[in-house]
Amino acid sequence: MGEKKTTTGEGLGFYKEYVAGMMAGLATVAVGHPFDTVKVKLQKHNTDVQGLRYKNGLHCASRILQTEGVKGLYRGATSSFLGMAFESSLMFGIYSQAKLFLRGTMPDDGPRPEIIVPSAMFGGAIISFVLCPTELVKCRMQIQGTDSLVPNFRRYKSPLDCAVQTVKNEGVTGIFRGGSATLLRECAGNAVFFTVYEYLRYHIHSKLEDSKLKDGYLVDMGIGVFTGGLGGIACWSAVLPFDVAKTIIQTSPNKAAERNPFKVLSSIHKRAGLKGCYAGLGPTIVRAFPANAAAIVAWEFSMKMLGIKRD
Repeated sequence: MGEKKTTTGEGLGFYKEYVAGMMAGLATVAVGHPFDTVKVKLQKHNTDVQGLRYKNGLHCASRILQTEGVKGLYRGATSSFLGMAFESSLMFGIYSQAKLFLRGTMPDDGPRPEIIVPSAMFGGAIISFVLCPTELVKCRMQIQGTDSLVPNFRRYKSPLDCAVQTVKNEGVTGIFRGGSATLLRECAGNAVFFTVYEYLRYHIHSKLEDSKLKDGYLVDMGIGVFTGGLGGIACWSAVLPFDVAKTIIQTSPNKAAERNPFKVLSSIHKRAGLKGCYAGLGPTIVRAFPANAAAIVAWEFSMKMLGIKRD
């Protein structure tokens, strides 16, 4: 991310981008997982055929806190930490390396959509294969809870138990349920995120080119918070319907349930309208800014600590 002056020829230096990406993933989960838990519960239960179960994100969060405490908001976080650390490491690393490859000998004169978009989509396609199983486990752990509003149709003792039971009951392909929706979400979402982030960062730094504030640590952090946060909001506003479809597909107890994300969204739209396709929008947008801001700040800080120079 950002137009870097490093090259893949600097020994084994390229691995540092993957390490920095891992730190970004850990920061994302630490800040954003509680919001994600609320989002998943809303997506699962507010699109159910029985009708609305939670009034809004605040109602859902308060129910979780009342019945399970803070730990309820971090249900499924173990698989999320592991998955996001690996996924984010791959995403940021692949994106950075793909950009260097596509740029080739082109002048480093600012962000180029013909480089950013394919690099982001390629990274998104790769990580979707990692994300799908970990998010399936995360979502199934998140929806069970102890809240009386949530059907107690199945209990998993741990993320590992969830994964084992899924494979046992549905086969190896069962752990990859929702793969198409994940692929669509990641390709489109990362293209939007990195495009917004890159252009905002470039233009803000251009304005500060002759300023004494240019190299200030707090200024860099502020720019990271702003660009990462807005990039996250733009990303999730664009791809939330695919995420809703993914949640429904992955958490359905019926092995024969529809897995085509477009057909799932069509069914949701018939039952709950456009609002149903954007179930969980509130906590998603509230989460998007701080979670993605934390990811970018952690990523840029880690890059700096690892000695990767950027313009």
